[in-house]
Amino acid sequence: MANSNPAVEVTNLAKHYGDVVALRDVNLTINAGEYFVLLGPSGGGKTTLLRTIGGFHKPTIGTVKLHGQDVGNLPPDKRPTSMVFQSYALFPHMTVLGNVGYGLKIAGLGKNEVRDKSMAMLDVVGLNGFENRKPHELSGGQQQRVQLARALVLDRDILLLDEPLAALDAQLRKDMCLELKHLQEKVGITFIHVTHNQEEAMTVADRIALIADGDLVEFGAAQDIYREPDKGFTASFVGENNVLTGRVAKVTKTITDVLIGEHSVITPTRGLAPSVGDEVTLSIRSELVEVGGKGKPTGGYAIEATYEESVYLGLTTTYLFRLANGQTMMSRVISDGDSQKMNPGDKITLSWRTGAMRLHTA
Repeated sequence: MANSNPAVEVTNLAKHYGDVVALRDVNLTINAGEYFVLLGPSGGGKTTLLRTIGGFHKPTIGTVKLHGQDVGNLPPDKRPTSMVFQSYALFPHMTVLGNVGYGLKIAGLGKNEVRDKSMAMLDVVGLNGFENRKPHELSGGQQQRVQLARALVLDRDILLLDEPLAALDAQLRKDMCLELKHLQEKVGITFIHVTHNQEEAMTVADRIALIADGDLVEFGAAQDIYREPDKGFTASFVGENNVLTGRVAKVTKTITDVLIGEHSVITPTRGLAPSVGDEVTLSIRSELVEVGGKGKPTGGYAIEATYEESVYLGLTTTYLFRLANGQTMMSRVISDGDSQKMNPGDKITLSWRTGAMRLHTA
């Protein structure tokens, strides 16, 4: 469980590769004992940030402090961090026990102490009885647990995980997400986890930072990032959101009237300061959009759309619609035998409750 003492403080951090800007002006604090996720599209800078925290990259400008100490001049092995890489990077000729204890052996610990610490860590990650196997005799999930044990046995208090589940299939990834969360709660140290997979991020994270195009776009509690994104990019990346553009017709301190085509949509202003005529972004989660059929809407606001198609995903079905101005909307519902009966081209009313749609200026 996270506490109020910062494990990591990143201040005005930037990383350039010649003319390429990988990170720009990143400011971030990660609490001790927190499971923190760096989420974002590929190439956005999240791995660069993780490796800079770990000492594998040197920042162009800015500082990294770990437990209050500026570590800018410290190499990776002198920082209170250990790293779990995307590839398992296990020594194929060594047993599981040999792989886990390798770092301790290099550090100069005695043979008995290396074995005792390694066996204890194998117990923590659920691999008791596997110590004499070779990596090729293990499943992907078991190999990942060996790598976790090898990192955790070094007794560092910040664990850096770079796309640790990317090599696993979908079901195993879900299982390992829960294992990682439970493991972090058990050992009580800070986990910093890089992923582009939002479901993975939501499963494990106490807080999430969204990073794209070298910028820290937004960060906050996982539930807040999903339910109440501040930025339009966050709404487009996290969850199955409808993201629409329109022009401001009227604005007050509390509400903003936005025209989407010819439709007027009222949304809370949320402390933003758009002006009449500004182009703005609106977002609403697909599960909050009701399909009203051809009758009157059941929500607070409504818009007419043309039904195009549906996507059946087992538990849920997503219905796709097109507005008169060409923009699209989705409605996601629990699949059942009484699902909507619509034909492509049908005119349908979509509705949502008051306050469900969010206004974004960027």
